[in-house]
Amino acid sequence: MHKTTLSLATLSLVAIFACVLSVGAPALAQDMALADVLIDGEGWTVVAEGYGFTDGAATDADGNFYFADVSKGDTINKIAPDGTTSVFAKNATRISGLQFGPDGRMYACQGGKPGNIVAFEKNGDMKIIASDVEPNDLVVTAKGGIYFTETGKAQVTYIAPGQPPVKAGTGPTKPNGIALSLDQETVAVSDYGGEFVWTWRIAKDGMLQFSAPYMSLRLPTPPSIAGPNAGPKVAPTAAVPPTSKGDGMATDAAGRFYVTSAVGLQMFDPTGRLCGVIAAPQAKPLVSVEFSGPDLSYLYVCCGDKIYRRQTKTHGLLYFK
Repeated sequence: MHKTTLSLATLSLVAIFACVLSVGAPALAQDMALADVLIDGEGWTVVAEGYGFTDGAATDADGNFYFADVSKGDTINKIAPDGTTSVFAKNATRISGLQFGPDGRMYACQGGKPGNIVAFEKNGDMKIIASDVEPNDLVVTAKGGIYFTETGKAQVTYIAPGQPPVKAGTGPTKPNGIALSLDQETVAVSDYGGEFVWTWRIAKDGMLQFSAPYMSLRLPTPPSIAGPNAGPKVAPTAAVPPTSKGDGMATDAAGRFYVTSAVGLQMFDPTGRLCGVIAAPQAKPLVSVEFSGPDLSYLYVCCGDKIYRRQTKTHGLLYFK
């Protein structure tokens, strides 16, 4: 079993985050379970299919769901609450992260060389916000600030309104998905190459402070060294510990965090405790998640070539009014 030893300083930071993340959360947050969210008899249903590699889950206040096809598509697609699909924006290649901002524009991560942070107007026109970056996923705050992960640089980057991007925080080996807490005072980032969701407090200048590996992701079970008839077991020459493949993230109105991973959709309560894992709808990469649809009460996931959704007892959170 792969084990990680945390320093006293890190443990102190974890204790701090246990307090700050639970501010404004329900009093019984520690008792949250999957049964508080999932509906008996309700499973995943396909709402869109026939794509290459879906990603970039996002929603608007009306419950329209948005996504991109990273591998072979050049559009941002829109699924209405009634399930009808249309094109929101064209000439949108290599999109991996989407979210609406308080100004009504859709912000996106665009891969390639150079990579860009871009914004789409309501008519689909695109404007470059920042260039020469390596963005993977992003969030936009109610004040219009943008935080995005740069996996290759192992950092979280911040763009204040009207300012150039600056390095804001480090910690994860491969920072990937990103989300905000209910009070928008904490940034949470999944580590695709590790076993934690990391958190930071947002300073007044937008920089990230008090980095901590806060939520422990469940890891896939490594394959056995040999089967019952394979003869003597031989230890590998260099054991490689499993990684979470932590990817896209979402937050609900109760402050729970949802993280896509190698073992399924992992749910954490506002204090960072793992409440359980929702099985993926198919054996293909589960990469992105968002609440959308009627009343934002449906979990949507980008899973390989398809988009799935399932109704829940909770509803999603918009970072702006």
